[in-house]
Amino acid sequence: MIVASIAWTVTQEEIFRELREMCHDRSKNCESTLRQKFYYVFTCEYCFSHWVTILILILTGFQLLIDDWRGYILAFFAIPWVANQLMSIYRRLRVGIKHEDALATEVKERLEGE
Repeated sequence: MIVASIAWTVTQEEIFRELREMCHDRSKNCESTLRQKFYYVFTCEYCFSHWVTILILILTGFQLLIDDWRGYILAFFAIPWVANQLMSIYRRLRVGIKHEDALATEVKERLEGE
């Protein structure tokens, strides 16, 4: 959940909009492919979740199932997968809520017009 929360906030929420827009522009306009990829990471929640996972693994030392380097490898692939499943659920909930709000507004306007 930590990885999902950080990745979603940086790549989707309004608080980081300016950073995201700058990174999006630079990912399109940089001459170096490496720089384009660097800036693209901040616009894609899937890509960014892997970098957040690396940071979390370094900070926590979390290992999945096996207490050696293989546990880190398993965690590196499992954590972003779970994080991206959570972000997909969250995105669907937000779309559903916005749809219901739009329908409610439409019905309200229709009733007020009568």
